Amino acid sequence: MDWTLEVVVVPVSDLDRAKHFYAEQLGFVVDHDTAFGEDTRIIQLTPPGSGCSVVIGKGIVKGEPGSVKGVQLVVSDLEKARAQLVERGVEVGEIVRMNEQDGGSFVFFDDPDGNSWAVQEIKARATGGEWK
Repeated sequence: MDWTLEVVVVPVSDLDRAKHFYAEQLGFVVDHDTAFGEDTRIIQLTPPGSGCSVVIGKGIVKGEPGSVKGVQLVVSDLEKARAQLVERGVEVGEIVRMNEQDGGSFVFFDDPDGNSWAVQEIKARATGGEWK
């Protein structure tokens, strides 16, 4: 039996600001943005090439905005991914090379609420999908 990770729920304080960050600045695809009355709204976004989505919302997400730490994305070309983030206005750190092995290089950034993300370069496991 496969156990696949499909969704990571990220608590945010401002849905429209977060949607803009994840869609426009990170390049995640907006799968849907659905409201169920005034008190419930679900926005699902998926990183290019990923089988796992991010959900932000109102009335469905528990946790304090900024409380998610260490969610990790994987790319095949970290320098290119970092350059794209910088070009889109994301405040991203410099590349950190923890070792020379494949998988030993990272960059880190936060969303507008302080949820923290890592981007790891793993050339051997790259899916071939481009970071858009």
